[in-house]
Amino acid sequence: MRVLKWAAIPALASLMLVLSGCTPQEFQRGLEPGVPGVTNHTDRIVGLWTTSWIVLWGVGIIAWGLMIYAIIVYRRRKGDTHTPPQLRYNNPIETMFTVVPLILVVGFFAFTARDIAEIEKPVASDYTIQVIGKQWSWDFNYVNNNVYDSGIQSQFEGQEGSEATLPVLYLPVGKSVTVDLTSRDVIHSFWVIDFLYKKDMFPGRVNHMYFTPQVVGTYKGKCAELCGEFHSMMLFNVKVVPQAEYDAHMAELAAAGNQGQLDSNYDRNQNLPGDNPEIRG
Repeated sequence: MRVLKWAAIPALASLMLVLSGCTPQEFQRGLEPGVPGVTNHTDRIVGLWTTSWIVLWGVGIIAWGLMIYAIIVYRRRKGDTHTPPQLRYNNPIETMFTVVPLILVVGFFAFTARDIAEIEKPVASDYTIQVIGKQWSWDFNYVNNNVYDSGIQSQFEGQEGSEATLPVLYLPVGKSVTVDLTSRDVIHSFWVIDFLYKKDMFPGRVNHMYFTPQVVGTYKGKCAELCGEFHSMMLFNVKVVPQAEYDAHMAELAAAGNQGQLDSNYDRNQNLPGDNPEIRG
């Protein structure tokens, strides 16, 4: 009976994995969403994440194993009324419990810093696009093409035709892109889910993202910073398209009269210092 009890543990663990519905590809990507290689950074991010959780699962299994071993081996036996031998310290164990976490923390920091430095490294991009967050939608300035697109918030997710009303950011596949991020009112956060990276958008400040989209497709985006009543409706789509389709969309925006760039005149925060008459008018 005792053997069956212990055999049930791996059986239950296997059953949990099966019932989770996760595919081998999802496990390989550390349960991260998206398509492999959708940008030039996603595989690096997945590699860091997957390696981290494998190492931490290994540490957890060892820790749980030692804990279970101690519980079983050093449990009180029937009829045992004596106090166990008391030890004030154990140098090897205390050294291990100090050195191993230190190695883990330093290692995670080093690899994370390496990957962040690579992802954040400025590059000479083929295209620059300004993304402006606003309650509760997005404006896109296509700087190289001198056209813009202004969006409205989601018209209730699931309502017929609501997907067609979402603002769409077009990106040319295989071209390096710089995205300049700012806000018209409060703090927002630009997050394309499958790109596995997001960055905050602040009023009066410009943040930057550098990447190359590599897989044609449509990707979901949203604001990842709680920004007010209709935060959940601050949605958008990203279309990564061939160069010809990108150029055609730029021509459509120009033909629709969306020429030029949307500027700070539409910002809600106009309470700037009063000692600058040029700003205050």
